[in-house]
Amino acid sequence: MSAVETRDLLIEVGTEELPPKSLQTLSDAFTTLITGGLSQRQLPYQNVTSYATPRRLAVLIKDVATMQADRDVERRGPALAAAYDKTGQPTKAALGFAKSCGVTMEALEKVETDKGAWLVHRSRTPGQATASLIPGILEEALAGLPIPKRMRWSDLPFEFVRPVHWIVLLHGTAVVEAKILGITSGRDTRGHRFHQPAPLTLQDANDYVKTLEETGYVIPLFATRREKIRQMVEYTAQEIGGTAVIEEALLNEVTGLVEWPVPVLGAFEEKFLQVPPESIIATMKGNQKCFPVVDAVGKLLPRFIAVSNLQSQQPALVRQGNERVIRPRLSDAAFFWNQDCAKRLESHLGHLKAVIFQNKLGSLSDKSNRVAKLAGTMAKLLGAEEAQGIRAGLLSKCDLLTNMVSEFPELQGIMGEYYARHDGEPEAVAIALREQYLPRFAGDTLPTTALGQALSIADKLDTLVGIFGINQPPTGDKDPFGLRRAAISVLRMMIECQLPLDALTLLEEAQATYFASEKSIQVQASRQVFDFMLERLRAYYQDQGLSYDVVDAVLACGPTSPLDADYRIRSLAGFRDQPDFISLASANKRIHNILKKTEETFPTQPDPTHFSQTEETQLYDQMEKVRTLITPLVKRGEYQPALQQLATLREPVDKFFDNVMVMADDVQVRQNRLAFLQTVRNLFLQVADISRLQV
Repeated sequence: MSAVETRDLLIEVGTEELPPKSLQTLSDAFTTLITGGLSQRQLPYQNVTSYATPRRLAVLIKDVATMQADRDVERRGPALAAAYDKTGQPTKAALGFAKSCGVTMEALEKVETDKGAWLVHRSRTPGQATASLIPGILEEALAGLPIPKRMRWSDLPFEFVRPVHWIVLLHGTAVVEAKILGITSGRDTRGHRFHQPAPLTLQDANDYVKTLEETGYVIPLFATRREKIRQMVEYTAQEIGGTAVIEEALLNEVTGLVEWPVPVLGAFEEKFLQVPPESIIATMKGNQKCFPVVDAVGKLLPRFIAVSNLQSQQPALVRQGNERVIRPRLSDAAFFWNQDCAKRLESHLGHLKAVIFQNKLGSLSDKSNRVAKLAGTMAKLLGAEEAQGIRAGLLSKCDLLTNMVSEFPELQGIMGEYYARHDGEPEAVAIALREQYLPRFAGDTLPTTALGQALSIADKLDTLVGIFGINQPPTGDKDPFGLRRAAISVLRMMIECQLPLDALTLLEEAQATYFASEKSIQVQASRQVFDFMLERLRAYYQDQGLSYDVVDAVLACGPTSPLDADYRIRSLAGFRDQPDFISLASANKRIHNILKKTEETFPTQPDPTHFSQTEETQLYDQMEKVRTLITPLVKRGEYQPALQQLATLREPVDKFFDNVMVMADDVQVRQNRLAFLQTVRNLFLQVADISRLQV
């Protein structure tokens, strides 16, 4: 058999400037769809490299076969019993099958297996040339891209994310002829819009990167371009003794804006540093796509770094242009700050009534009042001042109505802290206004102050109870109110901040605030949210690599404090490594099965005077000793030493089952022993349902 001929395949779609924030997503999807099309058509290939710049999506795929392999096709027809009549003549079913295959009856074969016998037709389908299949693969890929809104251009009937100007289809050195979105494919790519506007001819698919980088002033690989921008920005900041603040989201967006990055160091007047630095940074990032620069202690410097898309012969003019554009933006931020500071934060309280939180749940004023009540209760539980918790809850949404947050929504809470401090509110209240939104995303930092923790949890519990209460829980991948994130955030705070709070009780109090304000929500909302949080708790531990059955064994006991559940889960996970684990788990499973199967009633406590065997008395005595020892341990949440004490029951439990018949014929004896087993089980249930552990 001759070796399969392969060539490298280059596909490039050249466009007007693509949306920078979605460039990576488009590139990944484009690559997946192209390679999926090759696989679907049984065209083998090797390595794949994706390329994405503001003006192109491309893939270079190594060693793509020039032809599909021939395929042997076996088509099964009617069973032999239905293929021939009693005289041995073909039936209509057999003749129809032969006709559908385009052959005579003589060309059909008979196949007999253990499952029966059939007529079959075997044929060989010759493979198609890859060049004839690529246009269809590309068309399917372009149609399948995740583009929320497609656009038309000129008077053409085609739609795409941006107008298309050129298409390169090269299989080795040969052009794959096609007409896609009205564009005829070829071997001419385009370089930088200004540095190299003339077409660049590619002789081979593998010339792509070299041609663009050395001649076209384009760095086509997204990751390479991003890393180059990072290094340029960092080095530029270091030259002036500062450190660039580089957020990955902004870095990705800037990478999606330029093909040939050049750093530009600019400056602005120091008077703007009187404005909170977060607002200055938000202006730089959101409006100008610039990177801020800070000093050694993290203080904002009056400098910024922009990334230009060309190598100018007059860099001073480029710098001056960037400074000229950023100055009015900074002036706007200063204006917003001064305007907002002219009135107290609490002056917005009345206006919150006009802002709807949710149609059925009322306004932001309603929400603030509910959160204030719950935050006050929680503040008291956490050792903070109840009055400050109430005050923080009332002010929690006021900054949403300020000029600064209206312009930069991502500054909610942050500006609340500045305005509260400016108004002379207690420092703890000001900090809580910022911390109420923590954590903002997975892995984000948690509130560090008791008041911040109280306000953050209260705000999230109010949302959870309210949305569940109007029967709008998350469904599938839809979670418009971020309830999954809210639930895991509350759990993280209670566990990682070591907050001894009863989640179910707090949910019931949150529900009570709705009833008090005469909002109509379902009475089972608090319990539904609690069950929802337990499912998130399972996922929380699964992400940490803890065994599902360990978590299940603890949650089966119904702990309502996430911190208490965490103590139990981690203690039980450690206990699992102990030598007594398997024996105790097996014994608990046996006890559980016996009690589960019995249908008769028995006393809540055993009567030791009815014990007739030594093993019963020995286990009872040891159990009572262990009970005395673990009761204070459990109250203090010291579950590891409690489990170690429970482990001392292994030997008497083993002897009990080896020598004692639980289901005795004597009713009184049997019921007393069932009561005894239930007492032993209840002792273990103070920590976890050990019977649920896999052994």
